[in-house]
Amino acid sequence: MNFRDGKELLAFCKEHQCKISEAMIEREVQDIERSKEETMEKMQTAWSIMKKSIERSLTEDVRSMGGLIGGESKKLKQLREDGKNICGSVISKAISYAVGVLEVNASMGLIVAAPTAGSSGVMPGTMCAMQEEFGFTDAEIIQALFNASAIGYLITRNATTAGAEGGCQAEVGSASAMAASAVTELMGGTIEQCFDAASFALINLLGLVCDPVGGLVEFPCQLRNAQGATTALTSAEMALSGIKCPVPLDETIEIMYRVGKSIPSELRETSLGGMATSKGACSHCNMCH
Repeated sequence: MNFRDGKELLAFCKEHQCKISEAMIEREVQDIERSKEETMEKMQTAWSIMKKSIERSLTEDVRSMGGLIGGESKKLKQLREDGKNICGSVISKAISYAVGVLEVNASMGLIVAAPTAGSSGVMPGTMCAMQEEFGFTDAEIIQALFNASAIGYLITRNATTAGAEGGCQAEVGSASAMAASAVTELMGGTIEQCFDAASFALINLLGLVCDPVGGLVEFPCQLRNAQGATTALTSAEMALSGIKCPVPLDETIEIMYRVGKSIPSELRETSLGGMATSKGACSHCNMCH
């Protein structure tokens, strides 16, 4: 039940005629020795926290500790309500919600690290937008979150989700892959299509560096969470259309890890390169000199 890689997970799902989410639930129950009821309750708690973090960003005046972000989610919501948004409703909501969660995280609010705090906006932003637009129940979303967990598990087992080790591609890239697969299953996609969607998301964000200004998870992290949510939705749509990825998910994960290792240390969460060294960004950051 440990699914060392995607190939083993696919084989298990085929043998037992089950979805990725169902296989992951079974793994949690057997490997962690927790009842199914307890397992589902824990995911319910995670989903509840995700939704509350979005709600807080839209209803409260949230300001980050570093002062670099705060209020962006409300601005995006207002743009959508004014009918001036460029993107469609699903993507516009996903973007707004994703950046909002980063505001809550940067202000020391409660979030779900899915898979990390720096990428915590992608999953809730994407899944809340899907629920609102397509009417999915909480139970259906929670089921899909187990699908996302399986993809995250494969990445952590065979690569990394740490920005310090693999750059932002390992954080937002992984979160985007998780969300892409979850959305694909939610929309009735096959196991293979879920894997394709996850691969597309990783490929689209391959090489993304981690260069937080002042060493804080604020800017440009917030922008990349919005991009991660958007990439997840476009990747899922491509996979659902029948477009296939010529590279298996396991190989894509391996490539992401190798690329991460080749990214200079200055661009792996050290704040010694990239946007962290720009004069404009540093002029707004009290931690930079």
